[in-house]
Formats: sequence, structure tokens, C-alpha cells
Amino acid sequence: MDLQNTILAKLTSSIPSPPMRLRDLIRQIRAARTAADERSVINKECAYIRSTFREEDNVWRCRNVAKLLYIHMLGYPAHFGQMECLKLIASPKFTDKRIGYLGAMLLLDERQDIHLLITNSLKNDLNSQTQFVVGLALCALGSICSPEMSRDLAGEVERLMKSPNTFIRKKAALCAARIIRKVPEFQEVFLPASRSFITEKNHAVLITGITLITEMCERCQDTLAYFKKMVPNLVKILKNLIMSGYSPEHDVCGVSDPFLQVKILRLLRILGHNDEDASEQMNDILAQVATNTESTKNVGNAILYETVISIMEIKSESSLRVLAVNILGRFLLNTDKNIRYVALTTLLKTVQADYNAVQRHRSTIVDCLKDPDVSIRKKAMELCFALINSSNIKSMSKELILFLEKSDYEFKSICSSNLCICAEKYAPNTKWHIDTMIRVLTTAGNYVRDDVVGNSIQLISEASALHAYAVQQLWAQLLINDLENKKPLVQVAMWTLGEFADLLNIPYVDETISTNEVEQPLNVSEDQVIDVCEEVLTSNLMNIVTKEYTIEALMKLSVRFPDHAARIKKLLDLFSCHMNIELQQRAVEFCTLFTKHSNLRPSLLEKMPPLPKLNRKTDKESISVLSNGDLLNEQSEQQFNNNKTSTNKSSSALLDLLGEDTIGDINNDSSSTAAITTNGESVKASSNILDLLGELDLSATTTVTNNNTTTPSNTLIMNDKNTLNNQLNDLFGSNKLKLNNSTTNQINNKSILNDDLFSDIRTLDQSVVTKSVLSTITAVEKNGLKIVFNFEKNQDQTAPITIHLEATNQNSSNISDFLFQAAVPKTFQLTLLPPSGNLIPSNNTGSVKQTLKVNPSNNLLRMKLKISYNLNGNEFLIEDTKSFPVDTWK
Repeated sequence: MDLQNTILAKLTSSIPSPPMRLRDLIRQIRAARTAADERSVINKECAYIRSTFREEDNVWRCRNVAKLLYIHMLGYPAHFGQMECLKLIASPKFTDKRIGYLGAMLLLDERQDIHLLITNSLKNDLNSQTQFVVGLALCALGSICSPEMSRDLAGEVERLMKSPNTFIRKKAALCAARIIRKVPEFQEVFLPASRSFITEKNHAVLITGITLITEMCERCQDTLAYFKKMVPNLVKILKNLIMSGYSPEHDVCGVSDPFLQVKILRLLRILGHNDEDASEQMNDILAQVATNTESTKNVGNAILYETVISIMEIKSESSLRVLAVNILGRFLLNTDKNIRYVALTTLLKTVQADYNAVQRHRSTIVDCLKDPDVSIRKKAMELCFALINSSNIKSMSKELILFLEKSDYEFKSICSSNLCICAEKYAPNTKWHIDTMIRVLTTAGNYVRDDVVGNSIQLISEASALHAYAVQQLWAQLLINDLENKKPLVQVAMWTLGEFADLLNIPYVDETISTNEVEQPLNVSEDQVIDVCEEVLTSNLMNIVTKEYTIEALMKLSVRFPDHAARIKKLLDLFSCHMNIELQQRAVEFCTLFTKHSNLRPSLLEKMPPLPKLNRKTDKESISVLSNGDLLNEQSEQQFNNNKTSTNKSSSALLDLLGEDTIGDINNDSSSTAAITTNGESVKASSNILDLLGELDLSATTTVTNNNTTTPSNTLIMNDKNTLNNQLNDLFGSNKLKLNNSTTNQINNKSILNDDLFSDIRTLDQSVVTKSVLSTITAVEKNGLKIVFNFEKNQDQTAPITIHLEATNQNSSNISDFLFQAAVPKTFQLTLLPPSGNLIPSNNTGSVKQTLKVNPSNNLLRMKLKISYNLNGNEFLIEDTKSFPVDTWK
């Protein structure tokens, strides 16, 4: 008996004990009270799993891998189990394969070379006679396939798409969609089999087939054109879903298969985009879906949302678009916050397409400004700004100012800036504009952007008839507001007091209002004005910028109020030793005007002329030719002179395209330099400034000229028929042409400059002046900014090629400080004309245009682009290199 017990004990000790079950591991992990206890449990179990993997324990490998996957889901490393997953996949047991494929989908990805070892096992399982094994292989392939694996197994997937088994067909269709994402050229392989899915009766197979077709249509225009013939079939399927009765198998909250309806609507949206025939075929069914779908359940709202998006994307009828906007209006009244947010987002995208239809729901949108959810308030604010026009500017601005007063701090900056932009664009009169700007300054407080301060000062400056009104209103705000929290308001008020403080006691009479009452003067003493300025200047809570405005205002008040000049000088003396160097320098210089140049002070501190509009709109040079052909518009000359400064800046920006800091003086040696000439002034940059593409031959000298100037490098020698053509091009510019003797004699002839000038031009060779428009190229499309190049050339092969640049803004906020820079290799010649502005309106409501002229010298133009702009207070910089084949332009 003792011998038997001994033998039995030895036999049982040689049998390994079974590992911990997955449920027991989960209980232990959940029982851990601290993160350290949890790590201890997991580390202990991982050590045990590693030991069993080294011992090649085939009995419990499936259980160990399952536990390892749970550990991986908790965020702990589990990469050491990858090879064990491959061993389970190769196992003949279905339970092992199931865990193995699940582990492969979680632990492997296409970036790891080890996942290629699974290809052979996948191919074997795809040919299995068991549908569940085939389904496992298809799911794994659709999850982790790489381009190499897709090429090896695409044929097997295409074969399974034709299988009579619906379980396999639906999984094969989804796997094919994944393969197309990885290798788009395989669309031709799956195209014949995918067409048969349209006629499928099984809903599961039909929905996967439509998913595959949608993926193919989004990636290939030829496939899109191929499936446009199937629009009637899709319309029929969707109509049957709407009209069909109750089906327990497909019913979801009273709606027949909403998932399939959503998939069909998305495919119809793609097929009908920019296609009138396809859109006409689906107009009726979209109207039926929009009117017959129940909107009380979330399932119906999902279908209605997809219907609205489809209506807006295709070329639908106007009445159908109004119906879609009305559906979104009903969404705004829904109690669910997600539905309201979706409605606001969709309305914001469609407001430009159906502006009047969205306007009908303006009151509901304004009510969303009071919603407790911050995301809804933000979208409602953006949509309100998109709905503002000249007819509703007063009511909308009043609502937005109320919103600004109670809004969160992160909204105040954006809202105040957009309010100022809308007020400038749609203001009914200047007085209302000034009142609105003051209300924005007082409401937004210190969250006002710097551009609002500058625009407010410019507005007051140019409103000469309202100077007294503006200074009186700002003075009243200084007396009733907490100045420390209204620094931008103080800055505007200080500038206005410095200019127009002598108008404080002059009553303003509004001529547009007929009244017998006479407004009483304010009776503000000069001492009161100085006291307020002194309070601001000596306050420790005021920033340096506000004190700079104030110290300049005090200096101007010394002229406006000559009796208080001595007191003002004492205040300035206090800042002659200030720690801030800017304030110290201003104080010292202003005190010098009192002591050494007192006689010049009144003339130096006269009232400033109206300030031009800066950073908002660039004046274009416009030239008017009278009937006799020999006169120049005087206004054009003045604009040309004013644009010289901005032209110099543009040239400097081009020189700084690659960030070079030093620019030397121009010299006679031009073999290794690129000269950039503006307004007759030449500078020389080191050769690597425009050496954008090192592999190109940049030995030749490139001269980049502004449209208003000429340098020796682009001196024209005019003769024959080109003489008159070049005279016409330069007749009203500032260019000075070097002419030969015969040309000089022609110009001196009065008949050439008068009536005969245009008659001779009509006799020129028509091929010289004939232009043709070339293809359009999207040069940049990033962060909502889109820049398109439109090419135009003369049939004359020697004439420069003109590139018309148009920049648009797809964002919901305006793009400001837009600057486009370009440079070309030295073998080309580039001319940059001034842009139409530097502010791109939001939502594609406007654009900035600029013209480039290129003289190509070979068959490939390579251009370095550098675009900088400001969006929502953030600065963006885009740098790119583009290549354009010149030989296709000839």
C-alpha cells in the first residue's frame, strides 16, 4: 500500500497544475486596492506566462494568450505573446484559432515584420471548408493587412465575394474595402463582383456591398461614373425600405433597417455630387425620406441628418433645400444637446448655399447663444456672424453684445473682433459704428484684440464730423468704468483725448434727428482731463502700452491746454528715469521739446490727418484713360506714390524668403547674385537666398521687379511693331525706357501720342495680343486655406506667362495678415504684383487675388512658396515647392 501511494504521488507531481483561469485573474485585478497591487498581480502573472511560453506548453497556450490579451487591454506590455498567437493560428482546433486571430488583430500591425508570417496561415484558412474558419481569416485580414499581404491574398478575397454563403460574402466585401484602402489599383479586381451586391436580398450582404462600393467611388472617378448607372436601383431599394411594413428582423424603434438607409443615402450623396442627371433621379426619394421619417426617435433623426447632408451635396431643387434647412431648424428645438450641435454645425456649412432659408431660423439660432452647453454656444456664435447682413446688423449686433457681456472668457476675444469686422462691413452710418465699437470695448474689457484698438482709432480719425461726439462718449466711459479692466478702452480714449480734448465742451447736434431740445455742454474742466490722465499714468495696474498712449496724449494736451503745460512737464519729468526704456525715452524726448524746442511744439503736435485703413484693405492702382488717350487720372498717381512703401516691404519679404539675415550692397559682379529691384533701388542677396533648388543651374542672374518699377536688367529697347505695344504698356506707369533714336523721334511726334496711337495699335499682329487661359492648379490647400493658380499666356512665345492667384478661406473665421511670397531659380524671371488685400473672409465669402508674371527659360518651372497668415489669433506658416511643366504652356 505504501508503495502504491508513493508511485501515485510521483505521477501526480509530474503533471503540471493548470494555470489560473481568465475569470480568476480578472477577480484578482479588480480586488487590488492600489495601482501598485494591480501591477504586482499583473507582473506575477506575466512572469508565469513567459515561463510557460518558454516551456512550449501547448496544453494551456490558449488560456495564457487569452489572459495576455486582457492584460494588453489594461495597457500593460504584451508584445512577447506575438509568436504564440501565430502558433495558435496554425492549430487545427477552432478555439485555438479564434484566440490566435484575436491576438493577432490586437498585438500585430503592418509596421511589424512578424505579421508577414501569418500570410500562409491566412491563405490556408481562406480555403477552409468551415465557414467560421474562413470568417476568422477574413476578419483578421481586414484588420491587419498590409499592401504586400493584400497583393498576395486579393485573389482569394475576390473568389470568396462570389461565394453562395452569405456569411462569407459579407465578410469578404468588408475585407475588400480594407484592401482597396491599402492598394487602390485593386478596384478593377473587385469591380465585377461588387456590382452583384446591388441586387442582393440579404440586408447584411447588401449593407457590406454598399460599403465597398462607397469606398471604391470615393477613390476613383472611373468607378464613380460606372456606378452612376446604378442610381435607379439604389433609389428602388431605399423606397422599398420606406414603404415596407413591419419586419421584426430589420426593425429598429419602428424604422426598417436604419443602418442600411444611412449607407444608401451616403452612396447617393457621392453619386449625385455635381451631376444633374443623377441628382434629378434621387430628388423624389430624398423628399419622401425627409417627409415620412419619424423624428421623435433618435434613429429617425440619424436618417434625417444623412438626408439633409445628401440634399445639400447634390444638385437638388431649391424647394428640397428649403425642406432640408427646415429639418435642421426642427433639430434646433430638440432637447438633445447632441442633435442641436449637429444642426448648428450643418447649418454653418450650408449657410452660404441657402442663405435666405437659414435666415428664417435666425431667432432660434440666437436663442442657442443662451444654451448652458459651451459647444452649442460656440457654434451658435459662429453661425450668427455668418447670418449678419446690412438689414439685420443692428438687431444681431445687439444680441451678440449681450452674449459678449455674459460669455466665457475664451469667447470674448473672438466675438469682439468679429463684431468689429461685421460693424465695419455693414454699419448703416458712422455714428452707429462708433457707438458699437465703444460698446464692444466696454463689454469685452481686456480681452479685446489689438486690431480692434487700431481700427477704432482709425474710425474716429476719419469721421471728421463726429470728433466731438466720439471724444464726449469716450470721456463718459472713462468716468463710469473700472479702467484697470478696460485697458483697450483707455487706449482709444487717450488717443482721442490727445487729439480732440478741446471739443469736450462743444455740444454735438445730430442733424438726422429733428428736436427742439438743445443738448447741454459737458462743462469738463481742463484740470479734470489732466487728472484722469495722471491717474492712468501713475496706476500700477496699467500696462506699458496704455501708459504709452497716455504719455503721448499728455504731450498733445500741452498744446490743447497751454495753461497746463507746466503741470504736464512735471508729470513727464517723473518718467524720465522710468525702468521701462520705451516710457523713459518718450518722456526724455518730450521734455526736450519743452526746454529746447518749445517754439516748435505747437506745430509738431497739431491734429493728425485722417488715418488710412491699414491691415484691412490694400489699395489697387487704378488707371483711367480719357477719350483722347493722353491724360492720366490724378488719383492713380497719388495711389502709386502711396504704394511705394508697401512695395519696398514686399520686396524685402521676398528677400527674406529663406530666412537670410544679411543683405549686402549691390556690386558689378552679378554672376553669383540675384538682384531684386524695387522703385529704382537695388539690393544684393547672397546667391543661396534664391538658390531654392540646389540641383538646378542658377548661374544666370534673376531680376525680380515690381510692377511699378524698371531696372537696367529689364530695360526695353523698342523698335518696329513692338514699339507701340510697349509704349501702351508703359504709358501710364513709372517706368523709364531707354529708347533708340528712331523710337525717340516717334514719341516726340504728337500724332503718335494722340489719335494715331490707338489706330496704330489696332494694326499690330493679332497673335501678339491674343491671350489664352490655361489649366487651373490648386497650389496650396491646408488648414482651410486654398490657393489656386490660373495660368494665362500670350501666343507670343517670348511674352511672359501670367499667373492669377486666388486665395479663399473655408474656415468659419477670417484669415488676417495674409502674405504670399514666391521665389524662382535664377534661370527664370519673376514679377510679383501687389495683392488685393491681406484679409480673406470666412466661409468662402471672398478672396484675395494677386498676379505673378514669369519669363520661363526652360521647360520646368520650380517655384518656392512661403505663405504666412493669422487665424483665430494663431500664426501659421506654409512652405512648399511646386513644379510646373512649361512645355505644356507653349
